[in-house]
Amino acid sequence: MIGVMVADDNPIVRAALVGVLAATDGMRVVAQAQNGHEALALASRLRPTVTLLDHRMPTADGLSVVSELAAQSAVLVVTSDSQENLILSMLSRGARGYLVHGHFDTNDLVRAVGTVAAGGAWLCPEAALVVMSAVREQAERVAERRRQSERAYVLQRRYGLTMRERDILAMLSQGLSNAAIAHRLQLAEKTVKNHLSHIFVKLAVRNRAEARIVWAEAERPQARTV
Repeated sequence: MIGVMVADDNPIVRAALVGVLAATDGMRVVAQAQNGHEALALASRLRPTVTLLDHRMPTADGLSVVSELAAQSAVLVVTSDSQENLILSMLSRGARGYLVHGHFDTNDLVRAVGTVAAGGAWLCPEAALVVMSAVREQAERVAERRRQSERAYVLQRRYGLTMRERDILAMLSQGLSNAAIAHRLQLAEKTVKNHLSHIFVKLAVRNRAEARIVWAEAERPQARTV
């Protein structure tokens, strides 16, 4: 038997959720809470298998209590909020699932409760898209750090550029003027010009366009073996 607590300040929503669960074999509602503090107290005393947790509640909202609740119960967020930051925060703080009102039916709810009770995870399509987007962004950040590391290796080993020179070359390659580079690095514009002169000598190039080509070449995978 899966014991479920429903934590939501809206009595109509609570009644609807309780009605679905009460009519489902193998599930029973063991508690109802109207805010986060009440949910924590009931969870500590009753140890529900699953807690259906709304976000927008008085006194203490869902996000503020999800970590503590997740230590005592499998948390399935059921809310009308679908903001990316909220979804990722709830999941990162221990929620096992996320459902957005208006985007799931009674079968989805029952399957979600059963899945998180068994130790799995359940995301509605909106939440799944947010997670997929976050994973892609993380992968892109990792790839960019790898490219930056590769480029730094080549520019230092092959051309002997210092870290400062690499920074200035990077900004040059972004199209920044000497004045803009000086402002960003808090240097005198004359100092930037002197650095660029040294960079051009080390790269054996004559102008900014040729320097950009070297910068672009330095990120290629085969560049490290040269």
